[in-house]
Amino acid sequence: MAETTAATQHSATVTLRGDREIVITRKFAAPKHLVWKAYTTPELIKRWWAGERGEVTLAEVDLRVGGAWRYVLVANGGFEVGFHGEYREIETNEKLVMTEVFEGMPDGEALDTVTFTEVDGRTTLTMLVQHTVPEHRDAHIGSGMEAGMQEAMDRLEQIAISLAA
Repeated sequence: MAETTAATQHSATVTLRGDREIVITRKFAAPKHLVWKAYTTPELIKRWWAGERGEVTLAEVDLRVGGAWRYVLVANGGFEVGFHGEYREIETNEKLVMTEVFEGMPDGEALDTVTFTEVDGRTTLTMLVQHTVPEHRDAHIGSGMEAGMQEAMDRLEQIAISLAA
């Protein structure tokens, strides 16, 4: 399986693995329990998830195995974008496994595995996004997701750091 890594000036790395997987890795200058809190708390998700692309108007989180999540963003252009899924596995401060569906492409469900590892007070978040077919992975990458994700991760870090104060 060949791996390719997208070059970026930002601190998150996006790696395409095989023809169905995306791996996103980002280091945060905050301990993992604070990154976890910012990643899973609805009022905090509303502050970072859209990056600079608009406003999150809905962040619903039922953080339990079998629980649902849904985020809705009103983009700067005025259109609404929704994502939802179900939590499959939860290890507090360590790991989340959940489905992810972009509501504009409801047949393109992906499985996301997000891990949080800490070394010397810094956290590495690694997200493995597994698509069922190459076309869905390619649509995900082709959507311009990387620029928005980079902005969102920058905001996520700022919020996690602010929680320490």
